[in-house]
Amino acid sequence: MKKIYLTVDDHLTEINTLEKGCWVHLQNPTREEIEGLNARFALDPTYLQAALDEEESARIERDGDQTLIIVDIPYVEAEDNGYSYSTIPMGIVMVDDVIITVSTRVTPLISDFTEERIRGFWTFKRTRFILQLLNRNATRFLAYLKQIDKSSMLVQERLHKSLRNQELLQMMKLEKSLVFFSTSLKGNEMVMEKMLRMEMLRKYPEDADLLDDVIVENKQAIEMCAIYRDIMSGTMDAFASIISNNLNIVMKILTSLTVVLAVPTIFASFWGMNVRVPFEDSNWGFFVVLGISIVAAVGAFIVLWRKKMF
Repeated sequence: MKKIYLTVDDHLTEINTLEKGCWVHLQNPTREEIEGLNARFALDPTYLQAALDEEESARIERDGDQTLIIVDIPYVEAEDNGYSYSTIPMGIVMVDDVIITVSTRVTPLISDFTEERIRGFWTFKRTRFILQLLNRNATRFLAYLKQIDKSSMLVQERLHKSLRNQELLQMMKLEKSLVFFSTSLKGNEMVMEKMLRMEMLRKYPEDADLLDDVIVENKQAIEMCAIYRDIMSGTMDAFASIISNNLNIVMKILTSLTVVLAVPTIFASFWGMNVRVPFEDSNWGFFVVLGISIVAAVGAFIVLWRKKMF
């Protein structure tokens, strides 16, 4: 899907033709759309295709007046028992006073711009637009990191009373998301450091200041991600031991109950033999044996209780 936007009278407007200063966004584009843009701007055929590879790493490439920037953006997907967090690449191509963005899926990052939730955004200010994209992307990472932290806290509350592995598996999934985030944020950081040396930023001091802010925001996300990973790793180890301890407690209680219930069984076995036994001629023999077995069972229970087996 291809959409073309242009800022007209300080408002973002969707247009049908390519114009100077416009923004072209490709979402999971067709081959015809890619080939059309490659032919129109004489693009390197690998530029637009690179962002469609979900294993592509963040980087910057320059070829004459063409610049390719690939950054990783956070992506969240709903599942049956929660949300799955991951990252996908997004390509940004600057050529002939036009900026092109490419992604494989619908992302809130692009929606923030198309729905005009970003202040001071104009499609014809390409460098500023890229920095605003990177800044909003870092903000999205921070927001999702907070969501992951809240999700881990909810799982931890369930882990206190859990004997199953489901909660630990959910924690492992969240930790996996943090690994993805950490790797992507470090890759984005390398891209931003390379952008600091680009000539286009030297022309506009305000853009250089904005890039510094973006780098700070990205570093904050990296630090938060590292902290959450350390906390979650330690929490998983602790709760793995708790689950094992809970299971041991249950097994101890069941074993103690088995011992208590085995005492009356012993008396029943003795008086059930096919030989002469005490009280067999007594009308109260059954109740006497029953009373003795109950007293013995209560005694066993008291002994085990004092030893904290219950």
